[in-house]
Amino acid sequence: MLVDFFYTLRKAQVPVSIKELLTLLEALENHLAFASWDDFYLLARTCLVKDEKYFDRFDLAFGYYFKGLAELPDPFDNVVPEQWLESDFIKNLTDEEKAEIEKLGGLDKLMETLAKRFEEQKKRHAGGSKWIGTGGTSPFGHSGYNPEGVRIGGESKHKRAVKVWEKRQFRDLDDSVELGTRNLKVALRKLRKFARTGAADELDLDDTIRSTANNAGLLDLKMVPERHNAAKVLLFFDVGGSMDPYIRQCEQLFSAARTEFKHLEYFYFHNCVYERVWKDNKRRWNEHIDTFDLLHTYGRDYRVIFVGDAAMAPYEVSERYGSVEHRNPEPGSVWMQRILDTWDKAIWLNPSHPRYWDYTASTQMIKNIMDNKMYPLTLEGLEDGIRYLSK
Repeated sequence: MLVDFFYTLRKAQVPVSIKELLTLLEALENHLAFASWDDFYLLARTCLVKDEKYFDRFDLAFGYYFKGLAELPDPFDNVVPEQWLESDFIKNLTDEEKAEIEKLGGLDKLMETLAKRFEEQKKRHAGGSKWIGTGGTSPFGHSGYNPEGVRIGGESKHKRAVKVWEKRQFRDLDDSVELGTRNLKVALRKLRKFARTGAADELDLDDTIRSTANNAGLLDLKMVPERHNAAKVLLFFDVGGSMDPYIRQCEQLFSAARTEFKHLEYFYFHNCVYERVWKDNKRRWNEHIDTFDLLHTYGRDYRVIFVGDAAMAPYEVSERYGSVEHRNPEPGSVWMQRILDTWDKAIWLNPSHPRYWDYTASTQMIKNIMDNKMYPLTLEGLEDGIRYLSK
């Protein structure tokens, strides 16, 4: 059975190997999970999944193979319009009316019927017994009553839903979704250059064992300085204007970067880097930093990360006085090139979807200046960018 499950995981593009499968079999032989689906699920995931970004794919494959969900549609293949789920009508039912409502006949039948509703429904419904909506006795929607339904949106009232149409616990760890602080840290950890400096206050277990053995069994403790990430990063954030919708993502990136990198310097700019940047957006007109000073302050071993949607008037990149905020004596492209000439390892993280990049002239200009080292701000995009910086 587990061999077939192994191939199901491979089909779901979970990179599992024979070694992980043998580890799971050994764990089962030692009764680490017995007579409990939850215990087996956790044990299997622990043994078979090496990277948490694959948790969501594992969940889908597990449900597909063990819980009879082979024919069920992925909830995220269909999007229910929000207006269908606006709860402005609640139907109150008597106990007799509730008892008369018939079940559809199990989960398979329920999900098969829901798939048909997606195909047939064209508008919002409320208080009915058939369509996706609110109130009423339909099995699909929320704020109504049905002894066996699928809650879509809203909050649980009667605790009767057999399936909840919401994001799974680990959905945000897949490659294609926007980042959160936790999985963002996972990606940033790949840009690590470990070093040991400072006081020797951490036990070196291997050297302690070796020294104790050479000392005829008498304990000989060996200490080393704490190991830390010595990678050096300059982080430039585009702020204001078209970047306002991405504030939350930038905050998460900033939080994760400050946690992961001991040697981190950050700066702000608007649309494109010019002759000055700043660290305080509220005081940026009074307290700024000359970009020339940056070029002569930080060593060439720093890595540079720009974060911005690169959406602006093309003149802001190519022309003097092209900035929307001030009369820049030199084009943004000149300053970008100076930065790239100083630090040869640099990437641009773009929070907008790549399908929009080709429709914005300035995005293409920035991408060309960066020698195509522009990556989407998704887990996969960040990993690709970090992989380049770590070479």
